[in-house]
Amino acid sequence: MDDDRRAISELIARWMRATEEGDLETLLTLMAEDVVFLVPGQPPMRRDAFVTGFRAALPQIQISATSDIQEIEVMGDRAWCWNRLQVTINSRLGGTPKHRSGYTLSVLRKNSEGRWVLARDANLLSSDPH
Repeated sequence: MDDDRRAISELIARWMRATEEGDLETLLTLMAEDVVFLVPGQPPMRRDAFVTGFRAALPQIQISATSDIQEIEVMGDRAWCWNRLQVTINSRLGGTPKHRSGYTLSVLRKNSEGRWVLARDANLLSSDPH
């Protein structure tokens, strides 16, 4: 695996850990200022909306997830990858965990410091009866 693919794989691993730990500050370092998240049935979500939603959800839920990278393609200072994700959302207030699974397609680019960051993310997860 070359350096760029290794760096992107590590970015995904850091994203997963930071999400599970509720570490918004780390997540912000992994995304571009103009990041856009696409989720079925919702309007495009920009960075500020992500921050607001993450902060609102953090006291109420705990997320655990696994990611299986299917492919990473690097083209200069841009790259894309797609992953198979399995996510479990546990309510801190009790109740039945929610399971979601499916694929994501992510576009990454190198920032001004030469680090890979998430620029666009299409999340195709759906309910998984588990």
